[in-house]
Amino acid sequence: MPGMEWLTHSQTGFQQTARYLLGMRLTIVALQLISIAVAETMVTLAHRAEAVILLMAYGVLATLAWLWFTRRPPRSTRVVSLVLIVDLLMIGAWLYLTGGYTNPLVSLLLLPIAVAIVLVPMGQSIAVTVAGVAVYTSLVIWHTPVTHEHHSANLAQLHLVGMWVTFATTAAILLLVVGALARRLRQQQAQLAQIRETRLRDEQIIALGLSAAAVAHRLGTPLNTMTLLVDEMKSAVPGGAPMADDLALMESQLGLCSAHLQQLSRAAVEAKTAQLETLAARDWVARLRESATLLWPGAPIQWRQPVPDSPVAVDATLDQAVLNVLANAVTASPSWVAVSARESADGLMELVVEDHGDGLESTPEGTLGERVVSSENGLGVGLFLSNATIQRLGGNLKARGSAEGTTVIIELPIASATNSPWGEQA
Repeated sequence: MPGMEWLTHSQTGFQQTARYLLGMRLTIVALQLISIAVAETMVTLAHRAEAVILLMAYGVLATLAWLWFTRRPPRSTRVVSLVLIVDLLMIGAWLYLTGGYTNPLVSLLLLPIAVAIVLVPMGQSIAVTVAGVAVYTSLVIWHTPVTHEHHSANLAQLHLVGMWVTFATTAAILLLVVGALARRLRQQQAQLAQIRETRLRDEQIIALGLSAAAVAHRLGTPLNTMTLLVDEMKSAVPGGAPMADDLALMESQLGLCSAHLQQLSRAAVEAKTAQLETLAARDWVARLRESATLLWPGAPIQWRQPVPDSPVAVDATLDQAVLNVLANAVTASPSWVAVSARESADGLMELVVEDHGDGLESTPEGTLGERVVSSENGLGVGLFLSNATIQRLGGNLKARGSAEGTTVIIELPIASATNSPWGEQA
């Protein structure tokens, strides 16, 4: 979008905490106004008008700070620290007009300090704390009397009530404001931890992809050489010779290897350009069935009907991920494998692969496809790559084992303009 401003992670955090700070400041203003009204019922305040005007100015500044943090969040935490120091000065100025350190609401100075401890780095938190202590010390040295008249009994009663109100209000604000900020920070830390885990997994996938690309590049030359040698041998062997059939089989296998390398190259290009195609689930399952039949013509795979017509966004890497799951199922259960598709209650497309094998007995629950594992029949990376591909497209790979066999569920989002994995209609 033209004129769009890109925000850093810290700026977004300040934007989200702006309303909590506004709530804290307006609560302080309201409490101070109420305390003035209550005090006026018992004594005559010496600087009532000045204190009320100061509170109005504080409320206006709080609103302006909220608008600033929301629309143009600061780029540095130093600005936030300075704003919190201004809060201390405004609260201190009001306390100066209403008795100084003898005012029971003096504990309100702790609130900006508590917010600083949550929002800004330790060094700046210490600076805000020192500023708060300095304001309190100044109130001990310089302050105006609450009233010019002598109301010692009333003042003592007001002080005791004010101490209780201050404690209850401070505790409530700390719970609501500081607690909310702390919860948000914990959520952000959990998101960062998840991002780090995803990044580590992606780095493993990139390493595997680079290795696969290097191997594919090196295999091209020997495959071409072997193809030429087979052609020469076929021309030198009579058509009815026993070796003719073996050479024909060898030629077909070399062609299959070349086709696999070409498919790897196409998949790499599609993954690089993020090309997805939207197919009806019925058409996609039919394509998977055709590929599986070519790979395992004698495998007893049951393709159950009906298949929903819901659209799904797929590419070549997703097809290969599903075929990897099918390969594991066929290997673990050569006598029976069933594949079905359905739409879940959560609005997801589920592809279910069932077999009678025991492949999950040694796999801890919840770790399927999360890491590379050792395998007697393969390289141990099939499920790892399948899980990464499915998650890249916004899906999940789930599995459960039982005495009857293994069930693998591949969940995929139904394609639309709003939930496409790449943010647009494929």
